[in-house]
Amino acid sequence: MRKTVLSIMVVAFSLALVSTSFAKKAKYKEGSAGPGSITGTVSLKGDAPAPIMEDLNKGKNVEFCTTHPDTKDGGIRPRVKVAAKGGKLKDAVVFVENITEGKPWGDAGKANFDFQICDIKQKMMAVRKPTKAEKKSGGVLTVKNHDANILHNPHGYSVVGASRKTLFNKPLPNQGDVAEVTKNIARLKQKKDKHFFLQCDQHNFMEADARIVWNPYYSITGADGAFKIDGLPAGKYKVTAWQPYVGESTQEITVGDGAAKADFTLAVK
Repeated sequence: MRKTVLSIMVVAFSLALVSTSFAKKAKYKEGSAGPGSITGTVSLKGDAPAPIMEDLNKGKNVEFCTTHPDTKDGGIRPRVKVAAKGGKLKDAVVFVENITEGKPWGDAGKANFDFQICDIKQKMMAVRKPTKAEKKSGGVLTVKNHDANILHNPHGYSVVGASRKTLFNKPLPNQGDVAEVTKNIARLKQKKDKHFFLQCDQHNFMEADARIVWNPYYSITGADGAFKIDGLPAGKYKVTAWQPYVGESTQEITVGDGAAKADFTLAVK
């Protein structure tokens, strides 16, 4: 009898593990905005890493690429991975994790990257998985070449730890060419995909990052490290501040009818 009960318990426990491992996270449902908000700042503990000094003379299209206004003497251009001034962290993404219903998406999570003067204009964005309708119509993620007579090759990845998974790789040989890659990001998975990385295969010093978001409740910090997330229904939320080359920090924040306060500090790895 005891063996039978034990066997039943083992089977039940195994089934519970299987169902949990295959359970999908709840899909976000568009509804109406709430009265609450979260405001605060993201600070950096320690000094920001020094910029990577790229020697453009070693790459392609040297004469054109060195016309970028950030280019220093000798064709050297700094590539900044972590930007902070006065201890305030720029381009950190602050987002709410555990919310399944709220304000409409609107344009949140749509990203249009501009390749211009051998640089990517947008350094930090947020990207989301398209709906079935958007997968056909497009408009959620695009990349445009603004440079005349310069071949750019945007290569988008989902980054997990030290590994990269290619999402798209589209050559843009002409000025005005647009890579409509909404369809390519339709295979993003909520459990795995968090960090989107964009690079030009022709000029590998051209880089940009994005957080893959699963609801419209997020904000990207400015030069002052400040952020605001509005339209939240009242409740308790798991809120995370993230920067791909510094790390992340999470807090539980209670939101009422007004503004809740949340400040984050990230430390240099």
